[in-house]
Amino acid sequence: MSVRANCVLVGTRQRGELALLNTAAERSGADEDRSMTMAYATVNGIRMHYTDEGTGMPVLLVHGWGTNGQVWDAQVADLAADHRVVTMDWRGCGRTDHPADGNTFAANTADLLGLMDVLALDRALLVGNSMGAAFSLEVALAAPERVVGVVSIDGPGYWPSQSMTDTLPLLRKALSDDRAAALADWVPQWFGPEADPDLARRTVRQILQSGLFIDELFADIAVYDPRESVGRLAVPAVFAHGRLDSQIPLEVSRTLAELAPYGEFHVIEQAGHLPHQEQPAVVNGLIRAVLTRLAGLRQG
Repeated sequence: MSVRANCVLVGTRQRGELALLNTAAERSGADEDRSMTMAYATVNGIRMHYTDEGTGMPVLLVHGWGTNGQVWDAQVADLAADHRVVTMDWRGCGRTDHPADGNTFAANTADLLGLMDVLALDRALLVGNSMGAAFSLEVALAAPERVVGVVSIDGPGYWPSQSMTDTLPLLRKALSDDRAAALADWVPQWFGPEADPDLARRTVRQILQSGLFIDELFADIAVYDPRESVGRLAVPAVFAHGRLDSQIPLEVSRTLAELAPYGEFHVIEQAGHLPHQEQPAVVNGLIRAVLTRLAGLRQG
């Protein structure tokens, strides 16, 4: 069976979208030549790990709960050939500090903007997965002048606050009682049935290496509902979703795409909750399509 991404353009004002994309593309210029940088930056009082590779229109890749920037290795290897690609480990995750406080949506949104300040990363395309997709949307809502667009990959949207109010407390208790066992049971469900089992094992190791304090984010996600705010999104937003995602239903991304003024909805076949790892070539192609459109409109 071939792997493909289905695309539906929904809820868009075609003329307005073209103008907005053109304006966003014009704002995004090439940066000075830079080789791969793996370093730390002090952002809002924490030591944040990041990588910075390539030149061109900037792309900021934002991982999901408990993992780290390495989940984007396949995207960096492809996109950095002709774009500036930045990954980071958000607070509590990976090689970034694991503070006991500030594990909130608001703080992580501020951290992303702070890192963009430190790296002079303006007019970036934000690509986020899972909870990182929610952070990316919040950055675009808070500072649309800093962002050319958002690619949300299997973002949680309103689902946890509407349909997981009973299961989230149970999940937190399971993680508190026996974190390794809970993750060993839960994380494999994030992937499709044909995924390499090593993906789940590697993901569990990443989460175990992250701090316990990231569990505080479940309090925020339990009340998070972006359906009203996404209607105020002033930049193009692509909502992609793995067909086989057992954690967040496909309709969540479809609904948000319909509500966004400049929204698109894509289905990634043969992928679960982390399509960028299960079907990296398809996700890379999707991101490149967005970047090419922006660049083409700028030149036009």
